[in-house]
Amino acid sequence: MSWNFETDPVFQLELDWIDQFVREEVEPLEHVLGSPWDIHAPLFKTLVRPLQQQVKARKLWACHLGPELGGPGYGQVKLALMNEILGRALFAPIVFGCQAPDSGNAEILAHYGTPEQKERYLLPLLAGDIVSCFAMTEPQGGADPQVLTTRAVPDGGDWLISGQKWFASNARYANFFIVMAVTDPAVSVYKGMSMFIVPAGAPGLSILRNVGMADETATHAYLEFDQVRVPADHMLGAPGEAFAVAQVRLGGGRVHHAMRTIGLAQKALDALCERSLSRHTQGSRLSDKQMVQEKIADSWLELEQFRLLVMRTAWRIDQYQDYQKVRKDIAAVKAAMPRVLHDIAARALHLHGSIGVSSEMPFAGMISRAFQMGLADGPTEVHKITVAKQMLREYRPCDELFPAYHRPTAAAAAREKFQAALDALTSETAS
Repeated sequence: MSWNFETDPVFQLELDWIDQFVREEVEPLEHVLGSPWDIHAPLFKTLVRPLQQQVKARKLWACHLGPELGGPGYGQVKLALMNEILGRALFAPIVFGCQAPDSGNAEILAHYGTPEQKERYLLPLLAGDIVSCFAMTEPQGGADPQVLTTRAVPDGGDWLISGQKWFASNARYANFFIVMAVTDPAVSVYKGMSMFIVPAGAPGLSILRNVGMADETATHAYLEFDQVRVPADHMLGAPGEAFAVAQVRLGGGRVHHAMRTIGLAQKALDALCERSLSRHTQGSRLSDKQMVQEKIADSWLELEQFRLLVMRTAWRIDQYQDYQKVRKDIAAVKAAMPRVLHDIAARALHLHGSIGVSSEMPFAGMISRAFQMGLADGPTEVHKITVAKQMLREYRPCDELFPAYHRPTAAAAAREKFQAALDALTSETAS
């Protein structure tokens, strides 16, 4: 049996390098650049490309991928330890080649792409030469796939896609889109939807507007598909397999978001502690106030509990190599993630006073990100339902009037179990 919390000393050296590299070289980028996905901007090429080359030279590029796809195949535990650090900096994922949605889209292409699709889309995506978009949700609803209406109809040897997509990730910079559309409305949506690759600039594809979150660049798009012609060989998987295709990216994507959230929440906690030691009021430092100490303690407890849950989930993914067997764990980290980030960031904001709510501090953006984390890849409520259903499978109903844990019932069972000893004691006492 092996059970410990130690990191391999050789890999710890890599983590130490990543930590220093991110703090000194990557974190400052967000103050001089716009979106991390604007990869063709001149300043991006000047500042980010050399950092990516350093990461590649150290063999830390695209660590979420196995060796067959050009990654080191570190597994989820090592990836979790890395992502804790990367989560602190907006540009860190793209500097290390593991940014969403490209990481998930690469997994889809790796599993379902044809050789031609991989050559045209996957290889440049893995190299960091292009970025991509995942377009699934729609204006009238996202969490419920039964309300999705975007249609793809056959036309000769092609498909014509019509409809709208909402909050399509980084569409304005994408070289291609992975799009879910109804191909057979006569059957269940779980069997009647298909996934397509749509090249950027395809006639009939337009961005109605770009949507931003809090203080971030507006990069998530409201898309219109008006009879967009897509060749038949641009379907991913077989007709009707959209949900199977999507699950390839969603399980890993959810837990990777959680890994990076640890780093972002830690950044808020660091600011909370530094502020409490730095500011004086009512004759003493904030850190001397017991209510402030409670905020610090609660934040540390919540973050450490969450971190352990994420690490165990990562360990289980490595053990089973099957996301379905870890479905409850992934749902749990997804459900816990927004609350942990929100509460720690909110405490940090409050302790910073007026400047904490201003755009000069990152806390309002962190709180907005917490709400985003509670909606992206399925709302928190859906994942709590998954946890409950998965848990209930481990139990059986009681067929008796009173359950075994009913105290009189348990006492009767105990007397029956120990009847011989009780009778012997009674006999000794009587004699």
